[in-house]
Amino acid sequence: MPLTKLQIAPGIDKQNTEYGAEGRWVDCDNVRFRYSLPEKLGGWEKVTSDALVGATRAILTYSDLSGVKYAIYGTNKKLYAYSENSYADITPIRATGTGNITQFETTNGSTTVTITDSSHGALIGDFVTIASVSGAVGGISAANLEGEFEILTVPNANTFTIEAKAAASSDATGATANGTYQINTGSATSIFGYGWGASTYGASTWNTTREGLTGGQGVLLESAKWALDNWGEDVLALQFNGGLFYWDTSGGLSSNRSSVTNVSNAPTKTRFMLVSGDDRHVICFGTETTIGTSSTQDNMFLRWSGQEDQNVWTPTATNTAGSKRLVDGNFIQTAVRSRGAVLIWTDTALYQMQFIGPPLTFGFNQLGSACGCIGLNAAKDVGGVSFWMGTDSFFLFDGAVQKIPCSVQDYVFDDLNVNAKQDIFCAANTDYNEVMWFYPSANSQQIDRVVFYNYAENLWYIGSLARSSWADRGTYDNPYAAEFKSTDTTATISTITGLKAGRTFIHLHEFGSNDDGSAMNTHIESGDVDIADGDQFMSIGRLIPDFKSQAGTVDLTIKTRPYPNGTQKTHGSFDITTSTTKKDTRIRGRQVAVRVASDAIDDNWRYGTLRLDIKPDGMRGS
Repeated sequence: MPLTKLQIAPGIDKQNTEYGAEGRWVDCDNVRFRYSLPEKLGGWEKVTSDALVGATRAILTYSDLSGVKYAIYGTNKKLYAYSENSYADITPIRATGTGNITQFETTNGSTTVTITDSSHGALIGDFVTIASVSGAVGGISAANLEGEFEILTVPNANTFTIEAKAAASSDATGATANGTYQINTGSATSIFGYGWGASTYGASTWNTTREGLTGGQGVLLESAKWALDNWGEDVLALQFNGGLFYWDTSGGLSSNRSSVTNVSNAPTKTRFMLVSGDDRHVICFGTETTIGTSSTQDNMFLRWSGQEDQNVWTPTATNTAGSKRLVDGNFIQTAVRSRGAVLIWTDTALYQMQFIGPPLTFGFNQLGSACGCIGLNAAKDVGGVSFWMGTDSFFLFDGAVQKIPCSVQDYVFDDLNVNAKQDIFCAANTDYNEVMWFYPSANSQQIDRVVFYNYAENLWYIGSLARSSWADRGTYDNPYAAEFKSTDTTATISTITGLKAGRTFIHLHEFGSNDDGSAMNTHIESGDVDIADGDQFMSIGRLIPDFKSQAGTVDLTIKTRPYPNGTQKTHGSFDITTSTTKKDTRIRGRQVAVRVASDAIDDNWRYGTLRLDIKPDGMRGS
């Protein structure tokens, strides 16, 4: 018989059974589709060996007027600036003092030191920089009590503990010092709280069970995040449900956090922020109805600054500052700039906010309902088309709201940790016409999965690439992405004593074909294919591989079943090199599937069409 082409349609189909997905690919990892052909995903390597503290949830890349490139990274613990192969810690300062630390208390043999500072305002995991210690305490020298420390515990409003650089030789109290506190940190994960301090005061009635997202138990404490945007050459940074900060970049990285200040007159508690565009208004979403009074935060309320002035927030007859409350939804989820307007998602709806000039400044139009966004970073605008992930579907807006048919929809939403949905990160890789959603699977507290949508070819595919944030190429020649490792203790860019585990590594993507110098494991597998509608068994005597491009060795495996629910039998794998013309086989089955894989350093491939030498082999199995 003539050779049979194993024709497999592009994209991954997870909505069907493997038999129902005949002629489709059903599983893959570290694989993309380009011009309808599957190929190994581009590789990546670390930008530097330096690690960042905490989980990075936001990346902003840009160039200043002199052409200097910057990347700003916001983690649950820190704010960093990167430029010219160097990092700087630009985490804002919350409080400073002279002699505000009035006592150190040591315990013989222990590195744990209790520090007294009245009404310090610190939380567990915050960072304090201690300087000008007046003398040794309990055998610990002043030098070993100075530096930056992560706060271990907070016994009360006036004390906290740190881990000193050396152990004490006696029980003692004494010494004074200057303490400088960075802004309060947040969690790297979204977790439920149950008791005292879970959510804001008055969030529920006394002695009642807290209502939450799962079974009415607990209050969801969301992971800490940042919203980052440019104000000219400078940077605006909003801490989630916190204040708005301004980094003056005129001094470059050498200015560090000395050039990071609170934006004057701005709201003090806001969910999300961006700059509107050419009209230059700073917009705060889910913010205060009374500026400076955090208890007035309204999650459906937004306000904007005066035009060209980030420090003007109170509306008058001579400025364009203003506010608006949306009505469809429970909270404003996120926003993006698109086509000369700002698109705003609540948890249930989509709005358009467009600059119209005085006296109203902005006009608002509801574009859709029952199309809310699932997470703070789950929407992305690509060339004027906005894509987002809803609670059970994917959407786009190109002038009209459209639900995107998705061949992996059930696979994604059935395996999603909804308690960590706010950590979902939507990103674009425009060189490959891809929008990606990085998300935490059902059994993970951190992002460990990704779903790709190729908007040029209308294809979906999946993988295990875990990135907590991503910036597309543009400022830099390649995409930059953050990988968070919750148990990592790698040394960081600055020395911090008592630092807990949890590090971010920044990767340069679409670089080579390896996983940071190691082999990248890749595979793609088809659904079952049969002949004569499955009436007959087939005998496969040889296979003829076809690759559009290849480097190294590719493993080709044939899998067969006697029936859709029958046990699958594996044949191979067959090592395919660039010189392999055919492989002789002795394979028999009613249904056949193919798996293409590679797991060696520098391997690379782009699959074509496999041909099989197939003969009918009767209607009964052996």
